[in-house]
Amino acid sequence: MATIKRSLDELMTLDGALCAALVDASSGMLLGSAGGGMNLDLAAAGDTEVIRAKLNTMRMMAMDDVIEDMLITLGRQYHIIRPLARRDGVFLYCVFDKARSNLALARRKAGDVEKQLEI
Repeated sequence: MATIKRSLDELMTLDGALCAALVDASSGMLLGSAGGGMNLDLAAAGDTEVIRAKLNTMRMMAMDDVIEDMLITLGRQYHIIRPLARRDGVFLYCVFDKARSNLALARRKAGDVEKQLEI
């Protein structure tokens, strides 16, 4: 099992990784972060609202399912939001440079890191 710091540092080893964070979805607060180039406190709070909105929509539609990950594609970046399957209310948030990264590898690495993460 890996610590928060080790897990986030592992995400940062991918080509094009800009930053990564572990976020408490109940408060929107950072539990850990790596990298930089953006206000991760603000991003964590905003992405908490994204997850809440999707979960609320799923509830209203009576969808019996879970969010595996969410992808937000910007002009120059990929943003991956991945709720932890083993820890309700916590999610990984990763940002990658679109021109220098491989989206499939980024999603795969986020999944691998999530499985190894110990909180």
